[in-house]
Amino acid sequence: MATTAKPAAKTAAKPAAKTAAKKPAAKTTAKAGAKPAAKKPAAKSAAKKPAAKATAAKKPAAKSAAKKPAAKATAAKKPAAKAGAKKPAAKASAAKKTSKKQDVADVPFRNLFEAYSQGKLPFNHGYIVSSFFSEKSYYSKYEIVSYAGVKEIFPTAEGLTFVTGGKKLHILLEPDTYSKKFQEPVSRSDEERIPKRFAELETITASNQTKIMVAKEADESYGSFTVLRPTGINFSVVFYQTPELYQSFVDFFIESFNRFRKVPAIDAKKAAQLITATVKKSMGFEGEYSS
Repeated sequence: MATTAKPAAKTAAKPAAKTAAKKPAAKTTAKAGAKPAAKKPAAKSAAKKPAAKATAAKKPAAKSAAKKPAAKATAAKKPAAKAGAKKPAAKASAAKKTSKKQDVADVPFRNLFEAYSQGKLPFNHGYIVSSFFSEKSYYSKYEIVSYAGVKEIFPTAEGLTFVTGGKKLHILLEPDTYSKKFQEPVSRSDEERIPKRFAELETITASNQTKIMVAKEADESYGSFTVLRPTGINFSVVFYQTPELYQSFVDFFIESFNRFRKVPAIDAKKAAQLITATVKKSMGFEGEYSS
């Protein structure tokens, strides 16, 4: 019985084996599946490097975001920032405020009446030097006035009135040819007198016998004083309070004595130094005359 059953085994085994090993189906499946799967054009299209390159390398868009030229233009565009903090304009306004002070300080002295008309008279303190020259000889008088804390300055028919206290120093130049040289200066005519006696004066006699007499002390005035308007070759100048003030005094009187009054240069210097020392000692801006 076992031997006769062989035909069934053969029949069942062969068709199954054939069906399992049916290579055409495998090929079809493999071919059909392999070809589309391995279809490299599709893989290429997915990994299409030109497109990736275009997107990745298309960095102009990325550059446009970080476009440094634009950032530089905004950051480096400093004219706008400068326009906001325009320092030249600030300096100009600051310079406008100090222009008057600079105008006053740029020279040691000015013509008194011109300074008044230009609004350049110092109110805190100053020195005024006026001359009174004789038309007949080198006989001359000088007055130095110091003032401080001016309340008002106004012109009058005679000159310029200062509403403040002050001090006045008298100086007299007497040439050798003067006929009344032994008469006290306080007793001379109005054009030639100063309110001092010989004992109240320091006297320097120049080599040409001109006498320069300087009051030992200044006279005080209270309330107000008037500076007369000069005539002819006379002058009135105002000196400003500068670091070189006293040297300016020395230079001014040396030139005035030597050039205009014919006092020898050496003697003119001695007299100028004496005047300056007296002014510094008794007419400084201290106490009630300080600013």
